[in-house]
Amino acid sequence: MKGIGELKNIQIIILGLCISLATIVSTVILSKGLLQIRKFSNEVISTTGSAEKKIISDYSVWKSSFARRDPKMTEAFNALKQDLQTVEEYLVSKGVKEDGIVVSQVGTTVLYKKNDKGTDTNQIEEYVLTQNVEVRSNDVKKIDDIARQSTELINKDIAFISSAPEYFYTKLAELKHEMLTQATEDAKERARRMAKATGNKIGLMRSARMGIFQITPVNSYEVSWYGNNDTTSLEKKVTAVVNVDFAIE
Repeated sequence: MKGIGELKNIQIIILGLCISLATIVSTVILSKGLLQIRKFSNEVISTTGSAEKKIISDYSVWKSSFARRDPKMTEAFNALKQDLQTVEEYLVSKGVKEDGIVVSQVGTTVLYKKNDKGTDTNQIEEYVLTQNVEVRSNDVKKIDDIARQSTELINKDIAFISSAPEYFYTKLAELKHEMLTQATEDAKERARRMAKATGNKIGLMRSARMGIFQITPVNSYEVSWYGNNDTTSLEKKVTAVVNVDFAIE
């Protein structure tokens, strides 16, 4: 019985040593792993990449309006209706497609006579009826020319008011993907050169964040944190910025 008891004690001691050894080994492995994770988290290089490209607008929207005023609403409306026909015929004669002409509803403003104190009375002096016309076209240069020549309508006894055309680029979604790719490549090249200067190499990309994406006139250097979207210029400059973190090997 004594020999069996001693054997059990020896087994318990061996088991305890094994557990202690396993605990030490596990602690070493865990510590090494934590150090590697910390190293992985801390040793990064952050860079900003950018890309620019000049584009020419391929779609334009031109807004204009004209008005008639008369003490009688029916007279003002009939005159405005005739003006609309004249304007539409003018636009078509200049090469604008009929389906590219958008006519809004007529706007009405009532003007009242004023008393000696300059206060409005209840007596109607006249009605002012306004018509808005919008031209949409992919032929941006033609619309630009027509907008400049539209003062010819004034010679037709039409109180025509023209706004500056607005210019857009319809393939912006595709261009955005292209520009972000170029900006990311630029960020990678900058990171590579920075790491090389200190005798290191860059590894995998850790994270990437899109910065500003803006459209400005060609000669503009304006920058906005929310991004600009210029519609005043036929020729534009597109700028894309990305912020990227790379690992350092």
